[in-house]
Amino acid sequence: MQMNTPSRSTIRLTRRGRAVLIATGAVVAATAVAVPLLSVDSEGDPRPTSLLIPEGWRSIQVYEAVDKALALPAGTTKKSLAKARLRLPSDAEGNPEGYLFPATYPLKEKTTPESLLSVMVDTANQRFGGPPVTAGAQRNAMNVYQAVTIASIVQAEAAGKQDMGKVARVVFNRLERGMPLQMDSTINYALNRSTLRTTAGDTRLNSPYNSYLRMGLPPTPIANPGDEAMRAAINPTPGDWLYFVTVKPGDTRFTADYAEHQRNVAEFNQNQKNQKNQKSEKSDQNRKSPVRGQQSGQPAT
Repeated sequence: MQMNTPSRSTIRLTRRGRAVLIATGAVVAATAVAVPLLSVDSEGDPRPTSLLIPEGWRSIQVYEAVDKALALPAGTTKKSLAKARLRLPSDAEGNPEGYLFPATYPLKEKTTPESLLSVMVDTANQRFGGPPVTAGAQRNAMNVYQAVTIASIVQAEAAGKQDMGKVARVVFNRLERGMPLQMDSTINYALNRSTLRTTAGDTRLNSPYNSYLRMGLPPTPIANPGDEAMRAAINPTPGDWLYFVTVKPGDTRFTADYAEHQRNVAEFNQNQKNQKNQKSEKSDQNRKSPVRGQQSGQPAT
């Protein structure tokens, strides 16, 4: 089934990342930890009363946010997994990735990392364990854990909700054709990073999450998906697409034609180059310009 498929070294399914979205999510979550500040502890310091977990966060980000929200030493929440007794599916083998459901959670005086993680997992089980998801997974010849894994890829790869169904369809089309998924997001997960570019060296990474070399789905979800991503995973948009690339914000192009995809990738690369040049020119102008505020009569800053 792969005879007419370009070699793995030349296929680039996606050349985009989630750096901007994840950075935005980090800002939102930091705000949720600090606002609203409606209660005061015994020393008179305000305490956060809720914690927002954004869609698409990885478990490691959730652990760090919980540590911060509960004013615990770094690493405390991750260490608590051993005694949390989370109600995870057997396929997860104790790894909660994908099941720390993105939502806003109340923080009480007696909230612990274990109790908070348990609520997140229980929420995921409620959202993912109902008839719509289980039936949708069966309809697509997979179990719920596999559906969560696909939803996590969709969450990481889609530029917006409008593209989620198409991204899910690309995943299914590639799996059905025996093609490697070649998703940059899985490599980013393996390297615990977020980047817009994946190098040729990255695609040779020895990791079960390297979907350029390994066939099929990664061994676990790569993020914690929300409802929209799950809906896309069990109800992918009809289409024959095998490739996609976000050429520029708001312009994600899907195609089944490799040559067309290569043209789209070339346009993406040119846009990235132009942005880099513009930033360089702006930086040069700032270095050459007078001290800010002097021309308008304002004190220099």
